[in-house]
Amino acid sequence: MNVEQLLEVKPEELAEGLLARWKALEEQLPNVIRNLEAEEESLSPRVKRAVESHRKANETVAEKKSERDSSQAVARAKLSEVKESIESLSNKGGMISLDPEWKKVKLLEELENIEERIETSALDHKEEGKLIAKRRKLIEKNEKWLKERRDSNPEMTKYVDSRKIMISNFRISEAAHSRMLKAVEKAQPLYEKKISMQSEIRDIRRQLDRARELYAQSSDAISLWKGKLSTGFGDSETGFDDLLNDMNRVLEGGASSFARKRVKKKGDEEE
Repeated sequence: MNVEQLLEVKPEELAEGLLARWKALEEQLPNVIRNLEAEEESLSPRVKRAVESHRKANETVAEKKSERDSSQAVARAKLSEVKESIESLSNKGGMISLDPEWKKVKLLEELENIEERIETSALDHKEEGKLIAKRRKLIEKNEKWLKERRDSNPEMTKYVDSRKIMISNFRISEAAHSRMLKAVEKAQPLYEKKISMQSEIRDIRRQLDRARELYAQSSDAISLWKGKLSTGFGDSETGFDDLLNDMNRVLEGGASSFARKRVKKKGDEEE
């Protein structure tokens, strides 16, 4: 409908259309409300389960992260002890027989460098996993040397024991990191499902609130428009005249309100 067609619509026709619309709403909304209530009732426990599943998945991620971080903290502390033991043994000549390959790779320096990057850099899970894998290879390079030296050099017992704890915790940390990544992968689709279902139930609840609001207004709206069609379009409560009466009088050839007031004023002056 264009502007001209809209202007041609008579107020009575508009009021009748609005009245018919409100009557239809009053008749249809109870079914709409019942259907929306049923949808909400059906969806609510599913949303609750989705939220709970995601919460548990997040707890698993946090648990594995805590396990990884705790093991890394122990390993880092032992890394410092191992470095101190090497310096002490070197000063006493106990490390003279170190394998050249050990000196070449500088295991401790490499490990410290990796740990510093893990601890201070903003790495994603993949990058952190690469560093952990590199750390594992460095540790494996000197395992054989440790086994051969412990029995032949009692002074190295503390060094070997500290290093054993360090390596054990690095491996625990690595395993926990791997489990954490799997938990993150599992949690992601659960998060997406939770968000989708929460959005769906919010939309249903918005529709339900709006339907209830309209239904509560329908009775008053029907009474209002019935009254307008019956008594006219003025407003007795506010004192506004029914302008449609004036319009219809002018269309039928009668005087406008302005002209009638002028005539009345002139008559008063003549008196």
